[in-house]
Amino acid sequence: MFHKVRWQLVALLFMAGVINYLDRAALSVAAPLITQELGLDPAQLGVVFSSFFFGYALFCFVGGYAADRYGPRLVIIVAMTLWSVFCGLTAAATSVAALVVLRVIFGMGEGPFNTTMAKFIGNWFPKSEQASAIGIANSGTPLGGAIAGPIVGFIALSYGWRISFIAIAAIGLLWVLFWALSSSDSPERHHRVGDAERAEIRRGQAAEAAQAQLPLTHYLRQPAILATALAFFGYAYILYFFLSWFPSYLTMAMHLSIQKMAIVSVIPWALGFVGLASGGFVCDALGRRLGDQVAARKLVMVVCLLVAAVTVALAGIASSLEAVITLIAIAVFFMYLSGSTYWAIILGLVESGRVGGVAGFVHLIANTAGIVAPIVTGVLVEKTGSFASAFVLAGGLAIVGALLVALLVRGPSSRPVALAQASQR
Repeated sequence: MFHKVRWQLVALLFMAGVINYLDRAALSVAAPLITQELGLDPAQLGVVFSSFFFGYALFCFVGGYAADRYGPRLVIIVAMTLWSVFCGLTAAATSVAALVVLRVIFGMGEGPFNTTMAKFIGNWFPKSEQASAIGIANSGTPLGGAIAGPIVGFIALSYGWRISFIAIAAIGLLWVLFWALSSSDSPERHHRVGDAERAEIRRGQAAEAAQAQLPLTHYLRQPAILATALAFFGYAYILYFFLSWFPSYLTMAMHLSIQKMAIVSVIPWALGFVGLASGGFVCDALGRRLGDQVAARKLVMVVCLLVAAVTVALAGIASSLEAVITLIAIAVFFMYLSGSTYWAIILGLVESGRVGGVAGFVHLIANTAGIVAPIVTGVLVEKTGSFASAFVLAGGLAIVGALLVALLVRGPSSRPVALAQASQR
């Protein structure tokens, strides 16, 4: 399939996802060294972790809205340039305040990527392939998290933690050059797309092309969209709890050295990569079997999120390192197996002209978890002296989100009526 231009562009987005989480996870991996040098306590470290998401969550929506107006290609170029530059500038931080400011702007750069990626795939793929494409593109993120431990750990221990941020920033800027030279907003604008591939894409989007456009606010009021956003919040709470605190948990609670932590932390991320890469194909295959793509995506999301929630809660009360790693690995695998479903449900329920704005809104709600999870975890650890309550809280929130999707998400069967009413107005 990679002889087709659209899948080659997905491969490039996959690499962007690797860089995205390599950059994002770098602070967590280097946190023990940064904490020692700057004298941070757990609560302060939680604030530093959370500061990223003040910029990130808002610009999930800003980026999605901009992608609807200016096209996803340009938004991705601007976003990745901004986040790479400010990732590198993290090396200049000498205080908690400087770290917070740099992480906020870094988050603003990363915020548009996932939302805009979904918009880009909606433009380039027939609906029957969209979940698979999202899964492949997104699967670079856990791989980036997996390699962050060994790469950042090695550079930080060999040359200092500041050099590690400069090195990975340079990789991001190189990717921007490749993207600018090889991408376009749609198949019609790409010189390497042949007539056969262009026709194949448009046949899979023919129904969409005939539909009128509803206002953005129409979608933001729909129970299915709100339920998806809250389930995504539960998913993101587990993800960001793990992303921000798991390396410190291994060193603080499990008493691992930085070298061993860097190796052990690869295991859940590697399984997460497998889950995210395969989840979209599972959705599309199940959708063809059921004859209902939205129902298939909903089923995968609910089942996988519930399994992830239960296992992450159990990890909080496990006592041995082997049990913790096993449970966390299972949780991350199933969490990421549901990873493409949030975007795929939006693509199944929302017309292409509003995908960016709706996806941005859903992603904004989800990523408020990035603000809440690191701070709440830091406070709970400082007050209780244990990570157990933080694990259980993460699992509980994900269960609530899964149940809301089970109850409220339905297929787009009512949409033609809504379109007719809108055209009458």
